[in-house]
Amino acid sequence: MINVGIIGSGFIGPAHIEALRRMGFVQVVALCDSTLAQAQEKARRLNIPHAYSSVEALLAHPDLHVVHNCTPNHLHAEINRQILRAGKHVFSEKPLCMTPDEARELVALAEQAGVVHGVSFVYRQFAMVRQAASMMRGGSIGRLFAAHGSYLQDWMLLETDYNWRVDAALGGASRAVADIGSHWCDTVQFVTGRRITEVMADLAIVWPTRKASMSGNQTFTHDAHAQYEDKPVTTEDFGSVLFRFDDGSKGSFSVSQVSAGRKNRLTFEINGSERSVAWDQEIPQRLWIGHRAQANQTLSDDPSLMNPDVADSAHFPGGHIEGWPDAFKNMMAQFYRAVQAGAMPDRPAFATFHDGENVMYIIDAIVKSHQQQRWVRVAQ
Repeated sequence: MINVGIIGSGFIGPAHIEALRRMGFVQVVALCDSTLAQAQEKARRLNIPHAYSSVEALLAHPDLHVVHNCTPNHLHAEINRQILRAGKHVFSEKPLCMTPDEARELVALAEQAGVVHGVSFVYRQFAMVRQAASMMRGGSIGRLFAAHGSYLQDWMLLETDYNWRVDAALGGASRAVADIGSHWCDTVQFVTGRRITEVMADLAIVWPTRKASMSGNQTFTHDAHAQYEDKPVTTEDFGSVLFRFDDGSKGSFSVSQVSAGRKNRLTFEINGSERSVAWDQEIPQRLWIGHRAQANQTLSDDPSLMNPDVADSAHFPGGHIEGWPDAFKNMMAQFYRAVQAGAMPDRPAFATFHDGENVMYIIDAIVKSHQQQRWVRVAQ
């Protein structure tokens, strides 16, 4: 049995725990949160036997093999350092860290530690996304012409929507691009097998000042009687990006956290010389396949209809809808197969610290492009 510790128990920590428990050979033995009382209460609710209030105490837990970093963005780098220095396998929420320099350092530390390292880019683990990637690798889409799409949400639509991610000191210099654009870039690079090498970005702040609840309540907990204080906003609500791949093909995407009615809509379309494919995360079991000289197709996530090399990412017969929690389980299964083997695979199907580093470089280039109003090359 593989023993796991979880650091952070907000929205995403329990999602990690639920996915791990579905696997059967992994047990979550310890939880760490900012105070011991909070950690004990969360551990009791989630049926985890041990609770800690410091990372050091959790890392000292006996016979601990893997640690998941599920903390807010500004804590990622230092906690990832601590996990690596303790010689534990590490799975980090994204972003990997806050700056490209931190990313470079963490990759070097992970390589030195010789541990298995992963980053939570979950969308590449959906069955139909893996099907699209398999089709690209197999040549059925043809030569890559272009990629385009968007990732749209509405949870920051109102002036009174406020969250720690708005504060650049806690969330980073970029918000919409770093928070959700990072997922879009990783997903499309995974599907196409190409790297984004240059960007031209235009970002927008629709609420230069937001009203934060003085009681500390954040987004999704609106109080009709709340008192607010004005908070200046320096991170983007919306952005559009033109980009170039390393093979010369091109693309574009938009990200928004202020698109009313869009809850979590990541979409992409890949255009090739033979056909196109398109996917929408809110109807994840369908892959649209576009043709020039015959009727278009919609492929469902039926394992018997998928390419054999990726059919194992759909777990039930066709028509039994699988979604985000199932992709999350796929991601954990890929990572923990490597943990069982005791080493990083030659070609990991899960996102690694290298992928996390790459996306940090893309985000940094996008921010610089907007500031300088020009094309910027992505660091390699």
